[in-house]
Amino acid sequence: MKKMAELERKLQKNDRHQAVLYLFCNFTALMLVTAYSAMMQSVTVQTVFPEGGDSRKQMYMVFGLTLFGCVVFTLYASSLFFRKKSRQLGILMALGASAEKLAPGLFREVLFLSCVSGAAGTAAGVPFVYLLWNLFRILIVDSEEMKLTLDWEFVWIPALLLIFTVLCVCLMAYGYLKRTDIISTVQEEHKNELAKNWGRWCGPVGIVLTAAGAVLGYFSPQIYMKTAKAYPPDWLNGIYFIALAGLYLVMLHTVVHGWRFGKKNRYKNLIARSMMKFQGRQTVNNLLVISVLIAGGVFALFYIPALGSSVFLTAENLEYDYSGAWRTDQQMLTEEEIRKKAETYGILLKDWKEEEYVSLGMGSRVETERNGKLYLEYREFASEGRFISETAFASITGNSVQVEPGTYCAAADQEEGSTLYLVQSADKLTNMTTMEQMKVSFAGYVYCNTLSHRDTKAVYVRHDQDYKRTPQGAEEQWRGKMLFFNVEGEDSYAFAKDFFYSCVDCFGPECEIPYYYDRVKKYDAERKGEIYWGDTEAMTPVSYDRPDSTDFRTYWAYMPKSRILDKNDTLPTYAVFFMMFIFASMVCFASALVIGYTRCRTVAVLNRYVFEDLKRLGASPGFLCREVRNQCGKVFQIPFLTGSSVMFLFFILIFYANDGKYTSSEFLALFLCILILAVLGGILYGIYQKTLNTVLRELKVGKVTEIRKAK
Repeated sequence: MKKMAELERKLQKNDRHQAVLYLFCNFTALMLVTAYSAMMQSVTVQTVFPEGGDSRKQMYMVFGLTLFGCVVFTLYASSLFFRKKSRQLGILMALGASAEKLAPGLFREVLFLSCVSGAAGTAAGVPFVYLLWNLFRILIVDSEEMKLTLDWEFVWIPALLLIFTVLCVCLMAYGYLKRTDIISTVQEEHKNELAKNWGRWCGPVGIVLTAAGAVLGYFSPQIYMKTAKAYPPDWLNGIYFIALAGLYLVMLHTVVHGWRFGKKNRYKNLIARSMMKFQGRQTVNNLLVISVLIAGGVFALFYIPALGSSVFLTAENLEYDYSGAWRTDQQMLTEEEIRKKAETYGILLKDWKEEEYVSLGMGSRVETERNGKLYLEYREFASEGRFISETAFASITGNSVQVEPGTYCAAADQEEGSTLYLVQSADKLTNMTTMEQMKVSFAGYVYCNTLSHRDTKAVYVRHDQDYKRTPQGAEEQWRGKMLFFNVEGEDSYAFAKDFFYSCVDCFGPECEIPYYYDRVKKYDAERKGEIYWGDTEAMTPVSYDRPDSTDFRTYWAYMPKSRILDKNDTLPTYAVFFMMFIFASMVCFASALVIGYTRCRTVAVLNRYVFEDLKRLGASPGFLCREVRNQCGKVFQIPFLTGSSVMFLFFILIFYANDGKYTSSEFLALFLCILILAVLGGILYGIYQKTLNTVLRELKVGKVTEIRKAK
C-alpha cells in the first residue's frame, strides 16, 4: 500500500463488524422512535384517547421511556464503535498521520454512517407502523375507528433525535482526535471500566429506595392535595427518580457482589463475575436501562388485562341480560315492539321490568379551585342524580330494602367498586322544574350491579312516601323510565346489535350527550352567568352518526347495557387503546433486546483475548460456554426479573389504592398479568439462546447444542 488512504480503507474494512453494529442500532432507534411518534401523534389515536385522561398520560410516559432507551443504546453503540475505531486511529497516528489529516476521513465516515442509518430508520418507521397496524386489523380485530390516519407533524420528533445523534457522534469523534497519547489510543478498546464498590449495603438500600420511590411517587399527589390544598405540580413526578436511584444501587450490587450469601462456592463463576466487574460501569448502566425499558413494556401490556377484565366481569355480573334508561320525552321502543324484534331472531324474553325514575339536583360540598388553591365549598346545585323508590328497587333486584324517611341510599355494585363516583354528602334535593327542595342525609349503600355502572348516571333510592312527592310537577325531561329483561335460553348477538341500534334511533338530539354532562351543573353555571364547561370544546362529544365508536359506547349517557354485546364488542370498542399499548410494549421490548444483544456482543469484542488465553490454558468448550452463559444470562435475566417484578408490585399497589380493596376483576387482571409475564419470559429465553449462540460463534467456541452433545 503506497498511500495513507489505502491503509485507512483497509483498517475500516477490518472494523466493519463494529460499523455494522452501529448502523443496526442507529437504524433501529430511529425506526422505533419514528413508528411510535407516528402512531402516538396520529389522528386516529389522538381522537380516541381522551384529552387529559390517564390512558394518554400513560402513552406519553411509555414514549418517554422508549425515547430514553433509544438514545442510550445509540450512544452506547457509538462508544463501542469508537473504542474499536481508536485502534485504527492510533495505528495511523503512529505512522505519522496528524489529527488534522485524519479528521476529514473520520468525520466523513461517521456522518455517512449516522445520516444513512438514521434516514433509513426514519423512512422505515412509517411502513413499519402501517404493517403492524394493518396486521392487527386483519388478524385480530377491525373497526370503523381502526383506520389509521397519520398527522405528519410527528416528523419533527425523529428529526430532532437524528440531529442529536449526529451531534453526539461528531463530539465523540472530536474527542478521540484530540488525544495525543498514541499508546492509550491504540489500547482504548482494552480499557476496563470498573464500577464503584460502595459496599454490600447497596443492595438492601436499593430495594428500599425502589419501593419507597414507587409508593411515594404514587401517593405524593394525594398527600400534596390534602396538605397544600392545591393541585399537585408536575415536578412532583420527579419523586419517581428515587426508585430509579434504587434500581441503580440494585444493579450495582448485582454486578459487584452478586446475590450469593455466605461463603459457600465463593469461587464459582469467578472468571465471569470478574469480567463483569472489569466492565462494571457500562454493565450497570446497561442493566439499569434495560430494566427501565422492560418495566415500561410490562406497564403497557398490563393495561390490557386491567381494562379487559374489568369490562368482561362487569358484563358477567349483571343481573339482567339487557337494561336501559330513557327520558319520558323520548319515544322509546315499547315492550311489544321489543318482543316482536326478539321473535324474529328466535328469542323469547322473560323477567320484564319497567320502572320510573326522576332526576333531581343534589346539594353537597364539592372541591373547587380558586387562585391555584383547592377549597371545599357547599353548592346548592352540585350534581344530577337519578332517584327511584324502595318498591322500584325491590322489583328490579328482588331484594327489599328499608330506606328511612328523609334519607337516601346510593346504588353500588356488590363489591363496592364504584362508590368513589357516588355523592355521599348531599343534604338537599331539588326538583329542577318546581325548584321545591327537600332536606336529606346519606344512609349508606344498596347493591345492584346493573344500576351501578360507572359509565351511567348514578342511581339513588328513597323511601316510598318521600319518592311520591319527588316527581310532582317535574317536566318530562327530568323524568324517565328504566327497562330490564332477560333472555330465555341462549342469547343472540345479532339481536343485541339490532336492539342497540334501534334504541339509538329513538333518541333525539337533546340526548346526544356523554354521561358526565351534568344538567344541574349547567343550570348552576348559567345561574351565575358562567359558561358550563360541558358546552365548550373541553368536553368529549358523542355522535349518533358513530354508534360503534369508543367514545359513544363508553360515554353516551343513555347507553343500553347488553351482556352479550359488552362481552363480544370489548375488543372492537377498545381496539385503538389495545393496539397503541401493544405497540408501545413492542417498542420498549425491542429497545431492551437491542441493548441486551449489543451488550452480549460487547462480551465477545472486549473479552476475546481473555477467552483465547483460556483456550491456550486448556479450557474446554463446555467451560468457556458456561462462562459466556453466566455473563449473557445476567444481561437478560436480571433486568427482566427486576423490571417485571417492580411493575407487578406497582400494579398491586394501584389496584389497592383505587378503593382500598381488591375486586374480582382486579384479581383476574393480576392472574392474567402473571400469564403475560410467563409468555414474555419464554420469548426472552428463546432470544437469549439465539444471542448466546451468536456470541459463542464469534468467540469460536461452538453452539450450545453442540457442546451439550459433546458432553
